[in-house]
Order: sequence, then structure tokens, then C-alpha cells
Amino acid sequence: MATPSQSGKPSPERIFATLTGYQQAEALKAAIELDIFSKIAEGATEAAALAKAIGASERGTRILCDYMTIQGFLAKEGTHYRLVQESAVFLDKRSPAYMGGMAGFLTCEMHRENFGKLAGAVRKGGTVGGDGSNFAPHDPFWVEFARSMGGLALHSAQYIAGLIGSAEGKPAKVLDIAAGHGMFGLAIARMNPAAQIAALDWPNVLAVAEENAKKFGVSERWSKRAGSAFEAEYGEGYDYILLTNILHHFDPATCVTLMKRVHAALKTGGKAVTLEFVPNDDRVSPPMPAAFSLVMLANTDKGDAYTLKEYEKIFGEAGFSKTVAHPIPEMPQTVLVSEK
Repeated sequence: MATPSQSGKPSPERIFATLTGYQQAEALKAAIELDIFSKIAEGATEAAALAKAIGASERGTRILCDYMTIQGFLAKEGTHYRLVQESAVFLDKRSPAYMGGMAGFLTCEMHRENFGKLAGAVRKGGTVGGDGSNFAPHDPFWVEFARSMGGLALHSAQYIAGLIGSAEGKPAKVLDIAAGHGMFGLAIARMNPAAQIAALDWPNVLAVAEENAKKFGVSERWSKRAGSAFEAEYGEGYDYILLTNILHHFDPATCVTLMKRVHAALKTGGKAVTLEFVPNDDRVSPPMPAAFSLVMLANTDKGDAYTLKEYEKIFGEAGFSKTVAHPIPEMPQTVLVSEK
């Protein structure tokens, strides 16, 4: 099958590859589930040895590893497989940057069902799966999110902790809204021994964050507040309030409502720290932040990926004096720091 770069003529290859894209997702998910990347890193580099290590058939192992090689996650020399750098860093369980845990959440049944009804979501202008409200207090979906996405959050969490000067060790009172796995607040606590963190989320989700607080040895400086970000009592006098991956679930008016609560809970000079996918004004670049709008269309009633101008308007209406954007190096998200 010719590609445009080979012949200069139109080719259906991209259409075919896109319509079969689910095969790539399932193959990578299977390789992660079988722990293929870790076992190769441990020395099981041929199909027979690898099959024994993962408890699978040699034929199945060979075919899956060849496919992973085709997709660029492995390299093959003769009959031996090895990890490419990307896989060694993010898919080997021994790596501190391991992200394989996110496979279950990103390919979960709810996402599949909602994207399977995408034409209906386009007609409606919002999800046709569930109620799309994002307010369900005991939804196991968010527990799965908390357990699966902590590894992915680690780099951004450390970036935010550094950005707000946590290494200086100054006393800091921090509220982590929609804390999930808790990594963002915990990164600050680990970098700053004088930081006190309060995590806000649903009770069943906070159980995951509490596990992580104990794991990282900061539980004595970590507390929890159970409830909705729109209803729970925040307290006051915070130096920083974290809003990581929450605003994209709502329409601008709802975001303003939430940010007014945040503004009131901050001390004078305090800062709201927002982590989001922020596309350019053209809304088609950069690719990942811009494409996130479709995820929100499929899964929420009114959520979106907002531009910097749109966020500045939201924060300004909530009372913040200025907002500074900090794109995270080598990541598709941006940190927005808004000062009271």
C-alpha cells in the first residue's frame, strides 16, 4: 500500500490505520498486562524464554512482540527483542517513571462506550453515556483513575512543586482540590518539609491518596476533606490551591463558580495553581491539548479544552489579578498560576 510520501498520490493508509487504531491500543494494553517490557529488561529477550517468563504461549508471545516492534515499542535483532528508550523509561515496572498502570483507565469500558456513541455526542453537543455530570460521589471510575494515573502525574507534580518554590522550605498551607491519587500535593510535601497539605475529594478516592501519603512518609503533614469541590468546606488562608485536571470537565460559568470559591479560600497574595490541556487559539494545535476537546465531548455534558485567553477570562471573572502560563517541558499540559 503506497503512502503519500512514497508516491505523491493520495493513499487510504491513514484512514485504514485510524479505523483499526483500537488494535494498537489493545496490543499495548496486553503487553503491559503480561509484563512483557519488564521481563525483556530482566533478560528474557527471545520468544521462548519470554513466553516462559510471562506464562504464555511461544507463538502468541512472538507475534505480540513482533507487533510491538512494528509499532516502535520494541526493537528486534535476529531473534532477540530489546526495549527502546521510551519503553525502558515508561513501561518497565522497575523504572521510577513507570506509567503502565494508566492502560486500564485509558482503555476502560466507559471510555469505549462513550466514544462508540460519538456521532450522538456530536449531535447533542455533549456525552450520551451516563449523566455526564462528574458529580457522582461513589463512582468507582474515579477510584480507578486514582489508582491508575499516579505514575503519569509524577513528572507534572514535581514540576509544579519546583515552580512554586517548594525547595526553599518555607511554611506553606496547600489545598489539593480533586486530589485523586494525591501526587500533586504529595510532591510539594516531599520537597518542602514545612508544607501542610489538605486533600479534597470523594471519600473512596481519598483512600487511595491516603495510601500514597503513608507510602511517601508525609502522612503527618497530610489531611483529608471529603466531599464535592463545589460544596465542601475549604477552610481559609491557603498559600496555594491546586486544581489539577478538573476545570476541563465543566463549562466556563461553572469554572468561574468554582474559582470564586478558590479565590475566597486563598490568603492575599495566595495563588491558584491549575494544570490543564491548553490548546492554541486556533484550537487545532498543539495536537494533544487540542484533541482533548474530543475526549470531553464524548465524556462530559459541557467540558472542553480551553485556550489561555479563555482561562484568563474565567480567572479574571473569579477575581484573580493575573495569570501566568508555564508549559511543562516534554509534556502536553500547561500550569497556570493565578494570583489573588
